[in-house]
Amino acid sequence: MKILAVIPARAGSKGIPNKNIRIIGGRPLIYYSIKNALASQYITDVIVSTDSDAVRIIADQMGTRIKWRDAKLCGDAVTLDAVIADAIPDNEKWDYIVTMQPTSPTLRVETLDAAIKFTIDNGYETVISAINAPHLSWGEKDGKKYPNYTERLNRQYLPPCYMETGAFVISHASVVTSETRIGSKVDVFEVPEDEAQDVDTFEDLRSVAATLERQKVAIYVNGNNKRGIGHIYRALEIADEFYLKPDIYYDTNQTDPKVFGITTHKLIPVNGIADLFERCKKEKYTIFINDILTTSIDYMIGLRSVLPDAKIINFEDDGEGILKADLVFNALYHDNDLPQVKAGEKYYISGKTFMFYEPIKIKKKVERIFISFGGADPQNYSDRLLNMISKDFYKDYYFIVVLGRAKYNVEALMEYNKYENIEVLYDVSNMPELMSSCDIGITSRGRTGYELAMLGIPSISMAQNEREEKHGFVCNENGFTYIGLNPADEIIESNLKMYINMSEESRKQFQKKLLSHDLRSGRKRVMSLINSL
Repeated sequence: MKILAVIPARAGSKGIPNKNIRIIGGRPLIYYSIKNALASQYITDVIVSTDSDAVRIIADQMGTRIKWRDAKLCGDAVTLDAVIADAIPDNEKWDYIVTMQPTSPTLRVETLDAAIKFTIDNGYETVISAINAPHLSWGEKDGKKYPNYTERLNRQYLPPCYMETGAFVISHASVVTSETRIGSKVDVFEVPEDEAQDVDTFEDLRSVAATLERQKVAIYVNGNNKRGIGHIYRALEIADEFYLKPDIYYDTNQTDPKVFGITTHKLIPVNGIADLFERCKKEKYTIFINDILTTSIDYMIGLRSVLPDAKIINFEDDGEGILKADLVFNALYHDNDLPQVKAGEKYYISGKTFMFYEPIKIKKKVERIFISFGGADPQNYSDRLLNMISKDFYKDYYFIVVLGRAKYNVEALMEYNKYENIEVLYDVSNMPELMSSCDIGITSRGRTGYELAMLGIPSISMAQNEREEKHGFVCNENGFTYIGLNPADEIIESNLKMYINMSEESRKQFQKKLLSHDLRSGRKRVMSLINSL
């Protein structure tokens, strides 16, 4: 089967001078349509119709045939049908003619080939590229506006409305004349919206440039009851910072997908590192983010081998793998001498909602206490605190206890809601609101500690494991009272009573230390460094 692609590219664009040879994404605009035509598994020959020497040179260098267009076919009033018919060699027979506009650079060859196959398989005489863009629209008749609908519905419930994109018209050769390329059996082929961009204005140029130059991002993250799920929360926050939907990978042997909560992010399960690498081989990621605790040299070398062109960024990594990373953000650790390692609290990424809350006002007396030990709480501190505060001594104080998504014995702990002064909650979405309603806090040394600090809430902290003991920010010098790893109940209770009875002035001093750190700008700092790669 012989299929000819014709790319019409005249010189005289009035809206954007030299449009077809404008450099966009590092290449002339026409480069992309020629590249797709040459890469197609169905197209057997390519002809560029032009009156431009610059276009001719580009096309010739890329290996296409040239049809020099007569001046009479270059006017604004000349139809494209006549141009395409003129470009088809008289002495050759073709099965299909594919018109490919140079102004659709975001089209992928996979989509083009799928459309050609669709045309052939279904025996269509013409197939036109289109997007499904249903809208509440209006028409005009006899000088009056009228709706093109009978019932106002949300967009997702409107009937299909296919808009031509101009990316391609696939025509059976028998229907192509100087007057038409449209046969009697016609259909449209829906293309993704990001492949449907057509360059007609300077604004289109900017939009297409952003698409062509955009990053392709993947995040590999794991979280569970043992290691905590702060990694999960951070990965979702990072994913929201890109103007695209990153692929988020997780290992089914390490992570229950339930820890991601309700999300529309693209979650991809993998069965171990080998499976992850095999999947990555098929993708051309420009950025790959690890949030998996300690990475090894072997892992990073393997990742580099399957993604040689990607920038690799690791979060909260104290392993040897940081030597092979382009950037490492260790907000929970102290400074590091390696130039690619950005350590300390100024690289902490806060939850979006916390940025809208001001620090609490320190009251004369402590009345409400916030307790939360992150998403997992492997030391079962929540259990110990609930048993402690259920004593009569604490009945005059109100406790809000938040259990994380990876806590395993939630139902049993919910029984403490029988006490009037204890409110046990699970996997909440209004954490800053709950925290801000309290006067003091008790937490571990992870993400929640930073959140309490942002709100200026004097807090007691304890480590969940040896790794958390290395976390630098949640410490006495920064306004916390840190009591170590797995402290005895007596130590926890003595500090709780001390905080309950602490004077207003003393708590203000604690708050001053907590608020002396700029934790709200970390997100901006991190993304600025990532984007600078």
